[in-house]
Amino acid sequence: MSDTPFVRMRGIGKSFGAVRALADVDLAIAPGEILGLVGDNSAGKSTLMKILTGAYHRDAGEVLVDGRPTHFRSAQDSRAAGIEMIYQDFALCGNLDVGQNIFLGRWPRRGPFVDRRRMYADAQAVLQRLKVDVNSVFQRVEGLSGGRQQSVAIARAISFQPRLVILDEPTANLSVMATDRLLQTMQELKRQGVAQIIISHRLTDIFEVGDRVMVLKRGRNVGERRIAETSEQEVLEIIVSGTPEDVAGAGAAAG
Repeated sequence: MSDTPFVRMRGIGKSFGAVRALADVDLAIAPGEILGLVGDNSAGKSTLMKILTGAYHRDAGEVLVDGRPTHFRSAQDSRAAGIEMIYQDFALCGNLDVGQNIFLGRWPRRGPFVDRRRMYADAQAVLQRLKVDVNSVFQRVEGLSGGRQQSVAIARAISFQPRLVILDEPTANLSVMATDRLLQTMQELKRQGVAQIIISHRLTDIFEVGDRVMVLKRGRNVGERRIAETSEQEVLEIIVSGTPEDVAGAGAAAG
């Protein structure tokens, strides 16, 4: 894993009318790194990621990709830079099969017709790269379990050859077995050099696969830790207290 950031966000600010959602927020992530992004429901996590993916425009600050300033005006812009986001609802078409969903909107063609053989072969190749099993690329997505639907959503993102994948509450509605499979998939992506940002309330999952964890509260950075050098309890205390200094002070008082 490289120490040089693939993406760096500096001084990001965003307001919606009189409501300030983000204020002077920094974030950096290196190739192959897994970063947990945590905080309460009004912390600004999704807003920050929507700025990174071009869904929102920032009011202040800068975004650098490979050290170059960028200004994403749409999801297509961020995709072209190698950034993909997988939303909590997966955004799949249940009446279409696995292969069609993976290449939705860009089915390979042979003349005026869809090249179905190539589409399903390519879909199978993406799934094999992820080392996931969804039974069949010909199966309708609506007939898949939640965990396998998520695998399809990840496969669709990976088919764009991203360098960074953002996952929004990826294990929120999964069984224990499906969660384990997803974490294995994330570790496989890490081995392949794909950076990942996990927006999650489940610290256990972040500590299972993450390299760092970053805490937002009321739209501000309030803490960042390397997973190997912290604990779930310390991160939870930062989420609740809002400042690492408060946590240190509380710990000293308790001792």
